[in-house]
Amino acid sequence: MSRETREWAWEHSASRGNARLVLLSIADRIPDEQCVAWASLTSLMKRTNASRNAVRGAIAALAEAGELEVLDDLDGPQHSTVYRLPRAAAWLAKVAAARQDDPEAYVEPPSTSDPLPALDIERLRRHGIWPTTGSESDPHRQDPTGSESAPPRQNLTPPRVRVRPPSGSEPDPQNRSEPKVNRRYSSSGAADLTCAADWQVDDASLSWAHEQGHLARLGEQGLQGADAKWRHHRSAWSPRPTSAWAADWRCWIAREHSPTPQRPHLYALPGGTPAPQAGMTKADLHTAALLAAVDEPTGTE
Repeated sequence: MSRETREWAWEHSASRGNARLVLLSIADRIPDEQCVAWASLTSLMKRTNASRNAVRGAIAALAEAGELEVLDDLDGPQHSTVYRLPRAAAWLAKVAAARQDDPEAYVEPPSTSDPLPALDIERLRRHGIWPTTGSESDPHRQDPTGSESAPPRQNLTPPRVRVRPPSGSEPDPQNRSEPKVNRRYSSSGAADLTCAADWQVDDASLSWAHEQGHLARLGEQGLQGADAKWRHHRSAWSPRPTSAWAADWRCWIAREHSPTPQRPHLYALPGGTPAPQAGMTKADLHTAALLAAVDEPTGTE
């Protein structure tokens, strides 16, 4: 059912930017036509790659526009927040009623006057959504953590208030088709990141330079000079995996100019000057400095 809800979000929602990402993230968790799903603030931050305040602001904007509703009287697993997409639920109910007899029947576009179906609490319990602890309609249920009572879920704090993210691992998706997200930004992948200055040229890259003829074209000294320039221009870049540095280094070496009598080997780094060669006149020195400036990468490679 999340597919139909996502289609409504793509085609009929007026949300933009972070609000649209948050809406689509919640719509992706919808298990049935009631358009109710639970999601923690941390999971929405990971899925949208947005800050905590940005996600809170998006939820507030969606609620003000009437496209999202926070169900404070319901709790998800680990006291996570429960949301409903009321206009999507009204639209799906409208489509189901119109096409009950004729699957090809035309359905009027959604409007704010479309009636919203009532919630079926029993069906919500199948998806781990229960009335909040202490409500009259809430029967006794076992706490999955084993404790006798769980602390009540705190309401959303206003923007600009710093709170510590909840501990514990991220719960499994409600929808079997929902993928795990943001694996590339997990803590296990952070250990493989390094900066350009610490990256060492691997054997595979050296073999590549030899096989492609770049070592013979530049010479050993020229290859070292190109490597020095690459490290200087990449020193301000953020840490990356070693494979990314290797690919970028190869592209740099492939574009490096071959030394010629008119274009001597110049280690042109910003703020530096080429070493003068014996027998060069002042005009030759000026020409060499000009060629070094032209040959210097602009940072757009």
